[in-house]
Amino acid sequence: MSVRRRTLLKVIVLGDSGVGKTSLMNQYVNKKFSQQYKATIGADFVTKELVIEDRLVTLQIWDTAGQERFRSLGVAFYRGADCCILVYDVNVLKSFDTLDTWHDDFLKQASPPDPKTFPFILLGNKVDIDGGNSRVVSEKKAKDWCSSKGGIPYFETSAKEDINVDAAFLRIAQLALANQRDQDIYFQTIPEPVPETEQRGGGCAC
Repeated sequence: MSVRRRTLLKVIVLGDSGVGKTSLMNQYVNKKFSQQYKATIGADFVTKELVIEDRLVTLQIWDTAGQERFRSLGVAFYRGADCCILVYDVNVLKSFDTLDTWHDDFLKQASPPDPKTFPFILLGNKVDIDGGNSRVVSEKKAKDWCSSKGGIPYFETSAKEDINVDAAFLRIAQLALANQRDQDIYFQTIPEPVPETEQRGGGCAC
């Protein structure tokens, strides 16, 4: 019997405050939606296991605060990310206009080996509101933005109605795995660093 390889993928979810980042994560992981809005403080993460191409994948999905005053807290959480989900609210133009900032800030802080091939995905959330009559960002405008960033995949989602949520997270996981395979070629020969505590041996110096 073949042993499945287990892979951990660190997923960062970014976007303005109130676009539905936490709701999308809760819908994906717990199949729950809450009408109550509670701003995320700093950063928090949830995990979800799935099987992709006979490989066991654990998604560690990080939810970072969208408010400006918490923006700097995200830096440490961007490090080591395998992929990034950008979210905006199709009914709020400002949340779309700030996508450039989120995208560029992430690349600057995370410093991936190859920024051009780093896996991003864009979600236009809250398509259920008012039957779509209150939306201000068209699908074409969003897709044009994705094209300008090298062809980022785009999904229109609703955390409330569970529209395209599973499909979007599955797609970003597949992209991250494919990108990781490409990176593996370069990192196969690098030995694992030994943590400092192990080097010193046991015992406490306090």
